[in-house]
Amino acid sequence: MEKGIFEGLKVLDCASFIAAPAAATVLSDFGADVIKIEPPGAGDPYRNLPNLPGYPQSEHNFAWMLEARNKRSLALDLSKPEGQAVLHKLAAEADVFITNYPPQVRERLGITHAHLAPTNERLIYASFTGYGEKGEEANKPGFDSNAYWARSGLMDLVRADEHTTPARSIAGMGDHPCAMAFYGAIVTALYKRERTGKGSHVSSNLMANGVWAASVLAQAKLVGAKFGERRPRERALNAVTNHYQCKDGRWLILSLLNEDKQWPTLARILGREDLVTDPRFETKKERHARSLELIKIFDETFATKDLSEWRKILDGNGLVFGVVGILDDIPHDKQMIENEVLVPFENDTMMTISSPIWVDGSKKVQPRKPPGLGEHSDEILRNAGYDEAAIKNLRATGAVA
Repeated sequence: MEKGIFEGLKVLDCASFIAAPAAATVLSDFGADVIKIEPPGAGDPYRNLPNLPGYPQSEHNFAWMLEARNKRSLALDLSKPEGQAVLHKLAAEADVFITNYPPQVRERLGITHAHLAPTNERLIYASFTGYGEKGEEANKPGFDSNAYWARSGLMDLVRADEHTTPARSIAGMGDHPCAMAFYGAIVTALYKRERTGKGSHVSSNLMANGVWAASVLAQAKLVGAKFGERRPRERALNAVTNHYQCKDGRWLILSLLNEDKQWPTLARILGREDLVTDPRFETKKERHARSLELIKIFDETFATKDLSEWRKILDGNGLVFGVVGILDDIPHDKQMIENEVLVPFENDTMMTISSPIWVDGSKKVQPRKPPGLGEHSDEILRNAGYDEAAIKNLRATGAVA
């Protein structure tokens, strides 16, 4: 079995829901041994996400399969002193401790950086929050829908125009980019440890990542830039960087940034070579000034063929565009499969989504199915030096399940 670049790295995933646990998932993809610490009973509440109203119906816990692959589960009650003692023992031998509990909860459970660092000077303590760890909102719960998507301005900025309602996000849409930033922080600290021998406290949060995602326009606002009207698709300022609906109802988006060179080719493949010499559209300046007229022409033309036909035509002529994908496309996307964006679970044909980074010469482990709640509790405790009597006592106290 491929071990991965992080073989031997011990990670404690003491977090819930998506962003922080997903960072641990990326570490596990490259071979880290990740112990998922969950409360006895229901476990990480993220296990229940697919049962909430509005989510797709499936016999498989698709959310848990994605975020908890490769991990081992320890059901541990951190509200009990005995549970906290177990975690401190594990942290003393761990490389990375990941949590997204608010600061005041960490303090109550005895799992702050100040609690754990003295037991292990090499520990990377990684904490993730909704709104950062300082200020009046430090302990405020945050989800990507509010702290990332709404707070950053993205929810407002991506709507079609100023008169439509703010755009809703989908599950995990902000959490997964945040996970990559959090993973980057952890790996940066591991590199620092290689140089200094010392661990670090690293952190990230949903709010910061959201503003980072919106940073081009946010930076413009910070320097006092003057913003123009937000225009709907039908009134876009540039027809060749706009999206169009095809005959079968599917959409594509043109991205012709080298417009002067590509304009004649576009007009030709659309069967409208007359547009090249049309004085209304002869120069870029004139095309932009009459973008509404051009958009109407393109709307009529793209509506004459299905998306599959336009893909062949546009690709065959080297024109830059993108398909507005739908979920039905993904399971059969040849490009995703060939590039290992989609990979099969171990001993199964069922696919999952790989983390979006690759390192030449260091294969990722083949994804393993996620654990049941407390599936590895006894195994983890034995590895930590607990004998059978001690494990029995821990179970008797309710600290371990």
